[in-house]
Amino acid sequence: MDLSNQLIFVAGTLFLLSILASAFTPRLGVPLLLVFVIVGMLAGENGPGGIRFTDFHIANLAGTTGLAVILFDSGMRTPLDNFRVALRPSLALATVGVFVTTIVVGAFSAWILHLSLPQGLLIGAIVGSTDAAAVFSLMHTSAMSLNQRVTATLEIESGTNDPMAVFLTMGILQYLTATNGYGIGDGLLLFVQQMGLGLLVGVGGGWLLKLLLNRLELSDSLYPLLALSGGMLLFGGTALLGGSGFLAAYIAGLVLGNWPLRAVASIKRFHDGIAWLAQIGMFLILGLLATPERLLPLAGSGLLIALVLILVARPLAVGLSLLPFRYPWREQAYISWVGLRGSVPMVLATFPMMAGLANAQLFFDVAFFIVLVSLIVQGWTVASAARLLELQMPKTSARVRRFDLDLPGSSGYEVVSYRLGHASALIGTRPKDIPIRDVSRIVSVSREGRLLAYRDWGALRHGDYVSLLAAQGDLPMLDEIFSARHDSGHADEQHYFGEFFLEPEAHVADLVAAYGIQVPRDSEGKTLAEFLAGYLDRPVVGDRLRLGGMELTVRRMEGERIVELGLRLPHEAH
Repeated sequence: MDLSNQLIFVAGTLFLLSILASAFTPRLGVPLLLVFVIVGMLAGENGPGGIRFTDFHIANLAGTTGLAVILFDSGMRTPLDNFRVALRPSLALATVGVFVTTIVVGAFSAWILHLSLPQGLLIGAIVGSTDAAAVFSLMHTSAMSLNQRVTATLEIESGTNDPMAVFLTMGILQYLTATNGYGIGDGLLLFVQQMGLGLLVGVGGGWLLKLLLNRLELSDSLYPLLALSGGMLLFGGTALLGGSGFLAAYIAGLVLGNWPLRAVASIKRFHDGIAWLAQIGMFLILGLLATPERLLPLAGSGLLIALVLILVARPLAVGLSLLPFRYPWREQAYISWVGLRGSVPMVLATFPMMAGLANAQLFFDVAFFIVLVSLIVQGWTVASAARLLELQMPKTSARVRRFDLDLPGSSGYEVVSYRLGHASALIGTRPKDIPIRDVSRIVSVSREGRLLAYRDWGALRHGDYVSLLAAQGDLPMLDEIFSARHDSGHADEQHYFGEFFLEPEAHVADLVAAYGIQVPRDSEGKTLAEFLAGYLDRPVVGDRLRLGGMELTVRRMEGERIVELGLRLPHEAH
């Protein structure tokens, strides 16, 4: 009993310290996941905690379960619209990119660590995929605003490249441990089995789980548990059949998150908390497994392997994978830099330990060192790299908060809140005069820290918070209404989008006549939207096209249609 109490006390202490640290470290730009690892290491046998933990089977179980939860939650939070923008590029990164990374890092690891080529390739496969937990955490806690293509590419890649890394790791392990030989045909069969079953079970199982959630009459608190247990069932069942449970969990989450779902608000809130719990738990355990005194002798070679991964393998993988998709070089450079490694390599690094492979401890220690370098070097510079590459977009939305709401007898509603900036076009407008549809309602106005009574609303002022009960289909329209401005916006918006507004139906010939820019003669009869379509593959807000010393920028879109352009003049474009 004393041991159980001690374990509960230690676990509670470590989780509490990790959560408290998360309240302060974002102000310093420190990656949260790095904090969780450090807390685990400090609690370990070489730290003040002195806890000796060497059970790789428990670590593998905890890490695998945590990854399943995180990928399931990530799928629910990925809008299908992101797939329109970045599905093909992301899948190329998730397959070709992981393969290229494995080859480059594996060959270098074999050379510098004096291993056989298959053993080196095993290290390359272990660290070959980016980490969903690390990417999602940093992309949503760095106060950044990037264009949809970059964000969607990074998030979809991190959610879908784990199966490729698992396949390569398992394939190389089977080759190293096989007694009767292991050929290319065996590897290809494993690939088809992993990916095919993961996709089929993810789609079919996710759809059945959605039907179950929508048709069963349960207590409200049981719907999130049903969703979680269903996701775990799909993960485990797919793995038992020989498929990729990681892919199945992500796809199932994607199905649940993008179709009407009963109790969706409570399901998403619950899974957000569970995903955080899984992240903290995974990195604490991985920190406990690491022993600094074993890492120090590997510092030189481990640092060189990490640098080859960051500066050579990842850029080469991104360049080859995105070659057919015409990504601007700035976006390719950023995607290369945000190739964060995290818990996935650490979980995969436990596979050789459990298989009893020679040098298994070396593989784990090298993988852990690479993850540390990635979190420190790349994770600490995610926001500054976006600013350096001029990809940091100004925040133009007035929306400050939204959350799903389950109303008896109806679905598809949210409570959404907006803050009126100093240039808002709604300042001086009475709330009842705001042009919103009858299915949406203004429910409150807050001013100077207090909620106003309905009779005191009056005309809206700068700094007011307006909250609405809104149909989800009305959100794009509401975003446009509350983001409208009297003037052209703040200086940072003018710097990014340009000072002048242009209609996409305007003709290129008009721009040529006004500014004397040089364009192909067959382009002068086209509209600006048609002209941009020839250079930008699936444009998104924030896209820029240089024309001499000027730049055309995409300011606003409705679906796949450009509805507003900006023009940056020569003194602005650089």
